[in-house]
Parts: sequence; structure tokens; C-alpha cells
Amino acid sequence: MSASEVVLIRHAESVWNAEGRWQGQEDPPLSARGLAQADSLAESLRDAGVLRIVTSDLRRARATAEPLARTLGLAPIADPRLRELDVGRWGGRTREEITRVDAELLARFDGGDLEACAGGAESLARLARRARAALADLVATSPEPVIAVVTHLGWLRSVCAGADFAHAEWRIARPESLLRD
Repeated sequence: MSASEVVLIRHAESVWNAEGRWQGQEDPPLSARGLAQADSLAESLRDAGVLRIVTSDLRRARATAEPLARTLGLAPIADPRLRELDVGRWGGRTREEITRVDAELLARFDGGDLEACAGGAESLARLARRARAALADLVATSPEPVIAVVTHLGWLRSVCAGADFAHAEWRIARPESLLRD
């Protein structure tokens, strides 16, 4: 058996989102606004048929998943494969700070160079391979027909061909539409 629908969810606003800081795999908590977004998300998905919740193991994703899990009476499963792009030395810095110390690499990264390693750490190409493999595995091994995946913007963009998600935004997708080559 495998999942026939995946509810893709971007984590709610963190304190670093509010400050304009790059997060990557750093672990800031949700802001007060983010906590409210997570509660609202749980209500909006109450009747979506979600039977399994898989979340990044980073705090902002887990805190987004918790109200949904309570609402649905489910235990979220933390999965490190759902982590955001590792931005290395850029973590915790604003774009302005990154530009001062790493302008050339940031320009390559912003210009779409899939092999440019953000902050000297992970490239978008590597993230895409990691995210697509994780999603394929989750879909193939889920005994539940509808699963929620709570993750990060970079991860979502890598499996949704550049789509943009607002904080705590969700979209239902058919796995076959995401896992095409």
C-alpha cells in the first residue's frame, strides 16, 4: 500500500523568519505569530483525511505539526530527511550580512547555480536528491492513504519545481505529480 495524497506543509513563521535571518538547519523556535499560524493550520486540516503526520526534526516544523497532531489524535513522526537546505555559515545571518562576507557565492546561489553550496554546505542539487528520495520513500511505505508532510520552503521548492509557500500554507498533491523525472 502507498499514500495516494500528500498534504505538503511549510512550517509556520519562526523568530528568525520574522527577523529576516537565514535558518537552514539551525533551530530557532516559532514566533508568537507562528504559533497562531500552526493552530489555524490544524483547524483548516481537521477534515482533510490526514492519517499520518511526518515532520522535519527541526523545532519550527515539529512545533507546526504539534497542534495538527493534537487535533487529529495522531503522533507526529520526526524525520531528519525533511530538514531544510543546510546553509552552513549563512545560518543566523541576514541577507545583508551574507552579502558582506560571501557576495560571490550568494550571487551564484541566487542565480540558480544548482551546484553552489549555500554557505559552503549543501547545494540545491543535493537537497533535491535528498528531498525527492525521502518523499518517494514516505509515499511508498505509508500504509495510510493521506499523509501530511511538515517541512521547509527550500525542501518544498525542490519537490514542487520552484513553487512558493507562505508560512503554514498547505497544498494537497498527488505523489505521481511530484515524483516525475
